[in-house]
Amino acid sequence: MQTRQLGNLWPVSAFALGGGGLGQIWGETSREEAVATARAAVDAGITLLDMAPMYGRGEAETVVAEAFGGKLPDGVRVTTKCQLGSPPADKVASELERKLVRSLGMMKLEHADIYVLHSNICPDDYEFARNADTQHKWATRFSLYADHVVPAMQGLVAKGLIGAWGITGSGLPRSIMDALRHDEKPAIVQAVANFMDSPGDMQRYIEPPEPRNIIRTAANNGVGVLGIRAVQAGALTSAIDRALPDDNEQVRDYAKAEPFRALCAELGEDPAVVAHRYALGMEGVDSVILGVKNREELGQLVAAEDRGGLEDDVRTRIDALNLAFQKPRIPLEEFSIEDLKG
Repeated sequence: MQTRQLGNLWPVSAFALGGGGLGQIWGETSREEAVATARAAVDAGITLLDMAPMYGRGEAETVVAEAFGGKLPDGVRVTTKCQLGSPPADKVASELERKLVRSLGMMKLEHADIYVLHSNICPDDYEFARNADTQHKWATRFSLYADHVVPAMQGLVAKGLIGAWGITGSGLPRSIMDALRHDEKPAIVQAVANFMDSPGDMQRYIEPPEPRNIIRTAANNGVGVLGIRAVQAGALTSAIDRALPDDNEQVRDYAKAEPFRALCAELGEDPAVVAHRYALGMEGVDSVILGVKNREELGQLVAAEDRGGLEDDVRTRIDALNLAFQKPRIPLEEFSIEDLKG
């Protein structure tokens, strides 16, 4: 499998293996099949495993432990994540370390190559449109991030518990871009990378999500980009493989993507393959995280990677569907010009 430079870190495989599928949040699988899938991914040349405690409440981490017995194969690296929220400032460092050590214990490892702040970063006085009553649990105020999270992450690097740290780009776009321009930058950002520019149900704010501006800002500041949601949690596949309510964002995006599926049918291509190849070819994306849950899905996408990014004419036809068009729900002039450029 092709390798690409991940920001200022090291080369990684063009596809990374995500923990969502292994943790059974993207449809049913078995522990045995998930373990076999993890091993097959490494055999196929995947060199980055993207894990987190929230993937099946430790299930994905357990799969890593069973697959590799506490010793990753040479050249294979692992990430884990922490949904910190906004605890008291004097608790930030201890919470980050406690959750990291617990995750490493589940994987039977002593070190994570990247530790990702999985909270939604937002301005100090910002109130989210969705779930504002609980945002202290899943959103991190920017001053807390800059003054306490960043030093705590640097402390974990100094202790040898992690090699580098990053952020998930699912928070308010202007805050994510501020973090990417900050004096002390993350090594990587996990950013939405699909042709609809849709974060789906990850989006809790009303402003436009701006994933391509986030990716561009990262690239302009030497921050590596791990692309997420290439198929928007199933919305860009031939069929969503789990039960979801009708008002779910993935269900809405699935309906919106009908012209894309029609185009794939005309081309004789699987929508999931086309969507992943589109993400692989997005400028600024270093590696795309897969959400596969079994060896069949893995094999299909490994074969897709061998074909490379989409042909220019197919990409042009997808873009011409205008599925990424989003009418701003607040006037654009309310954004600072600095928020929109990288």
